[in-house]
Amino acid sequence: MAAVVAVEELRRSGARAVRVLAVAACYYAAARLGLLRELTVEGAVVTPIWPPTGVAVAALLVLGPWCWPGITLGAFFSVLSLTAPGIETLGILCGNTAAPLCAALLLRRAGFRTDLGRLRDGLALVFLAALGAMLISATAGVGLLVLTDGLPAHGFWPVWLAWWVGDAMGVLIVTPLLLSLHRASRPLPLGRWKEATALAVAVCLLVPLAAYSTLSLNFLVYPLIIWAALRFQLVGSVLCALVTSVVATVAATAGAGGFAGLSRIEVMLKLQAFNGAMALTALLLSAVIIEQRDTRRSVERACRELAEVLEHLTAGEPPPSPPPRPHATTDGADDRPRPTGAP
Repeated sequence: MAAVVAVEELRRSGARAVRVLAVAACYYAAARLGLLRELTVEGAVVTPIWPPTGVAVAALLVLGPWCWPGITLGAFFSVLSLTAPGIETLGILCGNTAAPLCAALLLRRAGFRTDLGRLRDGLALVFLAALGAMLISATAGVGLLVLTDGLPAHGFWPVWLAWWVGDAMGVLIVTPLLLSLHRASRPLPLGRWKEATALAVAVCLLVPLAAYSTLSLNFLVYPLIIWAALRFQLVGSVLCALVTSVVATVAATAGAGGFAGLSRIEVMLKLQAFNGAMALTALLLSAVIIEQRDTRRSVERACRELAEVLEHLTAGEPPPSPPPRPHATTDGADDRPRPTGAP
């Protein structure tokens, strides 16, 4: 019996180790993608969008807090690919691990549901995880750079702002996408692919036009995000926001379109203001639509149950027993399969 227990514990430990390594690999891969487009502010390399923070928060919410060593390991190799390890590396590792961990703990304390089916879930992700918890990584990383003379004191605030916003954008864009893909149970129905294709074509045509035009046509992307949110909910709107952010970031770092002739600080501020407004629109609008859809379904189900009770009472029969409610999972969301892009 003891041998069986030992083998089972060994299997669990092995499975956890594999998941930790998978988190580290995903973190590192996301970091390499984020570093494809970077800005230099006051001599420090920053990225307008830092996808690893979104990967880390999603991993902690799905797998649990125990996977934090994978975040630290992925962050270490990400820093190692940029510079030789030093005392400032320790601060960056601590900040990059503590910020997502704090974000996940705050979200769980607030009753966050990973289906993002309520407006309060979207607001919690924005203010607790993105804007709140990411203060830790920005302050720890930039502060230690200043203390170790890796950054002049007058460059603290510009670099801190770029670091903080880049981490926050990773949470706002990447985390909702990963959570929605994790909960998706089946692909779109065949009849919806035509509309999805039309939306994809419109995004491919209008987003580059808006990003590279000198006429500042960035507002053209908002009807696309609204269309995606109304018809495909979170997956559609966040995917649209991700593609738009990537194209806008490429245009900004190349100094093209509406970003031509601007200083690095002006490019960063303009790009982050656009990306932030777009991500907030996609996330909160999708949350409102999903919440209204679920409310409508609850009302329809209650009306059907009431109609059945009235039919039995009219016929002189006892009312039927109420059907069992969906089982609640640990994150507060029911475990019913949710189709991707359900109307």
